[in-house]
Amino acid sequence: IWRNLRNATLFSSLFLTVSVLWCGYGVVFILRGQGVLNDTGDFRNALVPGLVTFTLALLIIAVVGFLNKEVVLAMIASAVSLASAHEVAMRYNTAFGSSAVACNYMIVCLAGGYFALGRILYFLSKEKIAIPGTDLAKNKVQEQIQSTSGSMNHFAVTGLILNMLSASVFGCRLLGVTSKLFIGQVPWLWAAGIYQIGVCVLSYRAMDVLMATFFGFTSILKFAGGYCLLYPIWQTEEPTFPIPFLVVFSILFAVLALFLTLKSVVDGLYLLFYVAYCIALACRPKGFFEGGPQGVDVAIFVASALMTLIHLYNVKAGAKIPTGKGVVKALVASSSFLKLREGANLHAPYLGYSKYADAEVLGYACSVLASFAITVTGDTQAPLHTVVIPWVVIAGGILKLLSGSVAFARGKTLESCAFILYAIMWIIWGLTRYGGLYGTSRSFHTAVGIIAFMLFNSFIVFCTIFLSITWFFYSLTFLLIAVSFLLDAISALPAGYDIAATLIFGLVSFYCFLSALFNSTFEGSCLPMGRPLVQLSGVGGGMTKCLHLPARKASSVKKIADILKNGGTCGIPTDTVYVLVAACNRPDAVEKAHRSKRQAQERPMSLWISSLKQLEPAKHLFSPLLWDFMDAAWPSPISLVIPRGEWVDFLGMKDSAKYVGTPQSVAIRIPDCSVTTHLIDLVGPIVVTSANPTGEADTTHHNQVYAKLGDKVDAVLCDGPSPENIASTVVDCTKIDSGNIGFFRVGIIPKSQVLQILEQVQKKYSLVPSSDGCTTKGREEHLNHVHAVHNGVGTAASAERVAVRSADGGRENHTRL
Repeated sequence: IWRNLRNATLFSSLFLTVSVLWCGYGVVFILRGQGVLNDTGDFRNALVPGLVTFTLALLIIAVVGFLNKEVVLAMIASAVSLASAHEVAMRYNTAFGSSAVACNYMIVCLAGGYFALGRILYFLSKEKIAIPGTDLAKNKVQEQIQSTSGSMNHFAVTGLILNMLSASVFGCRLLGVTSKLFIGQVPWLWAAGIYQIGVCVLSYRAMDVLMATFFGFTSILKFAGGYCLLYPIWQTEEPTFPIPFLVVFSILFAVLALFLTLKSVVDGLYLLFYVAYCIALACRPKGFFEGGPQGVDVAIFVASALMTLIHLYNVKAGAKIPTGKGVVKALVASSSFLKLREGANLHAPYLGYSKYADAEVLGYACSVLASFAITVTGDTQAPLHTVVIPWVVIAGGILKLLSGSVAFARGKTLESCAFILYAIMWIIWGLTRYGGLYGTSRSFHTAVGIIAFMLFNSFIVFCTIFLSITWFFYSLTFLLIAVSFLLDAISALPAGYDIAATLIFGLVSFYCFLSALFNSTFEGSCLPMGRPLVQLSGVGGGMTKCLHLPARKASSVKKIADILKNGGTCGIPTDTVYVLVAACNRPDAVEKAHRSKRQAQERPMSLWISSLKQLEPAKHLFSPLLWDFMDAAWPSPISLVIPRGEWVDFLGMKDSAKYVGTPQSVAIRIPDCSVTTHLIDLVGPIVVTSANPTGEADTTHHNQVYAKLGDKVDAVLCDGPSPENIASTVVDCTKIDSGNIGFFRVGIIPKSQVLQILEQVQKKYSLVPSSDGCTTKGREEHLNHVHAVHNGVGTAASAERVAVRSADGGRENHTRL
C-alpha cells in the first residue's frame, strides 16, 4: 500500500487496525468455543475492551478520511466503527439486536466491492476508466521525501492505536466497564504486542530510530500484561513485580522522551505518560492489577487517541495542529556546545546502503532491562510468582534478536553476532531459571551449554579489541553474567556475585544506550564509544578516508564517474566480484591503481567497455570472425584476450597503455551489470583490476574493499555481497583466425558454453564447396579481410594459415583446440 497509493498513511492505518481487530476478535471467539470463557459475563468482559478501542480509533480514521476526500476509506472505517459500537451495546442491553451490526458489515462489503470493481476496471482499461473514489493517483513525491529524511513516520499511527488497545484492557477494569481481568483479554494484549513489534520494524524502515525504540519498549509492556493475566494457570495468587527493573524502565522512557522533544514537544510529553506508568507499577506490588497503574492506563488511552488524531490530521492538512515541532531543535541549534546531525544521509550506514535505521539504541536498552530484571532472586518453590520471564525473554531475547538482524542488514557483522548470541542466552536462561524448568537434575547439561556460550563470547571479546573500547567492556561484562549463570548451575554461586555482575553489565549497557542516542542525534563525541584497543592496518580505513556511495542511486554513479574523470580510482561492483577501476584516458589514475594494489607484472590490467559501439571506429582493424565472436559473447563475464594493435589508440589510452595488457595482447570485455555499463557510458572505457592486493582472494563485498584498499582508493560504490564468488572466464583469442582459442582461466562461464558460442559464430564462416570448387561469398570476404589487416587484430601469418586451410580440401570446421 505504501508503495502505490495516495494517502497511504490513511490506508495502511485502516488496514492494519482492522487486521488487529479481527485477530484479537477471532481468538476471543476461539477461546469461547474451547470452553475457556464459561462464567457469566466472561465473553462480554473479553470482547468489550477491544471493541471500545476500535470504535474510537476507526472513527478517528473515518473523520480524517472524509476531510481528505477519501470517501470509500471513510465509509469502510465508519461502518466497522459503528458495528463495533453496536456490538458493545448489544453485550450490555439485549434490546439491541445483531441486525445493526450486520447492516454495518453489509456497508463494508458493498464499499469494498465497489472499490475492488473500480480498481479492476482501472487496470483492465489501462488507466482509461476510473470510477469516482477509486482513482488513486500517485501524488507521493513530497511524502517520500519527508519519509526519507526521517521527519515523518507514517506507521506511528498504528502504533498509537495499539497503545490505546492495551490501555483499554486495564482502564476498562478501573472504570467498571468490565468486572475482572482474566485470560479472555490476553488476545488483545498479545495481538497488540506482536503488531507493535511489526510497527517497530516498519519504523526502522521509515528511518525513525526514536519512535521505533519507543514502540519496542511498549511491546514489552503489552507482552508482560498478557503474561500476568495468565497467572491462574500456574498459581492462585496475583504475581508481583521486580521494583529495580521498573525504575530503570522509567529512566529509559524519560531519556527517550528528552531526545524525542527535539523532534516534537508533544511526542516527548506523550512519552512522559509511560514514565508515570512504570513508576506506578513500581509503587504497587501487584502491578497491573491495582488502581494506580490502571488510572495511568486511562490517561494513556486518552492521550493516545489525541495523538492518533494529531498524527493523522497533520499528514495532509494545510493548517496543521501545532505540536511544537522544531522548537527545542531551534534552541539546541543556537547552542555552541551541541550540534545536531541533519541531512539526507543522517541514517546512512558507515558502510554501503541499508533500508533500516540503526537499531543499536534498542539493543543496548534491552541489555539494560534484561540485566536489571534478573537482579530478583528466583523462588524455587514458586518460580513464576515474580514477573521476570517477559522482561528477560521479550526485552533481552526477542527485541535483541531484532536489533541483531537490523545490525546485520546495516553491515555490522560483529555487533549483530553479539546481539544475537546474547539474545539466545537471555531466552534460554530466562525460561529455565525463572520458568520452573531448571532443577538439579539438569545442572550438568546446563553447565555444558553455558560453557559453550562462554567460548563463543570469548571470541567476540577478542574481536571487539579491534572495534572500540566500549564494545570491549560491553562484551567482557557479559562474560561476567555468563560466569554467574555457570556458578548457579553447579550450585557454587557466591552470595551477591550475580547481583554485582548484573549491575556492572547493566551500567555498561546504559552508557552504550546513551552513547548511541547522542551519536545518532548530535555531531561530535559527547559520549564516545572509544577507539579500538588495537588498530589493524587497513581495517576501518574506508570509514574516514574515502567515500562510500550506494549503488542503487543514480546520483552515486554520477559521483563515481566525476571522481574517475578527475583522475581518481574507485572500487565498484560488477557481474562477478568487486574490481578497482580508473579511466583509461587518465594515465595518472591508471598508475595509481597499479601501485595501490601492488600489481604484479605477470598479471596485467584489463580494459572494459560498455558496448561494441565504442570500438566501431576501429572495426576495420578486427577480423569479422573475432568481431562477431565478441558481439555474441558479450555482455557477459567472459574476458577475451585479443592481439594488441592500432585499435588501442582509438580509445585514447595514451600513456595508460603500458599498464594494460602485455606488449602482444590485451584482455577486454563488456560486463553484464547495468551499474557498471552505465558508469562506463559516463566515463568512457575504463582500466580494471581486481579489488585486492596481488595474491589475495577476490573481494565479494564492499566491506572487504574497505578492509583491503580503503585507504588507497577515492571512493567505493557499495552494493552489498557480489552476485557471484567466482571471477570471469578469460579466453585466449589471439589465434582465433587460425582456428585456435585457449583458456587462461575458467571462471563462472564453463568451457563448454564458450565453445558453443564460438561454434554458432563459425557456422557463418564455415566452408561450403560450390559446383565449381569455390567457397561461399562469406568465406571469401573473411579471407580477403584477413589478408588486408596489417597492424590490427589479424596478422599476415594467420591469414596465410587460413588461406592454406582453404586450399586444402575445403574443411568444414577450421577451429582446433
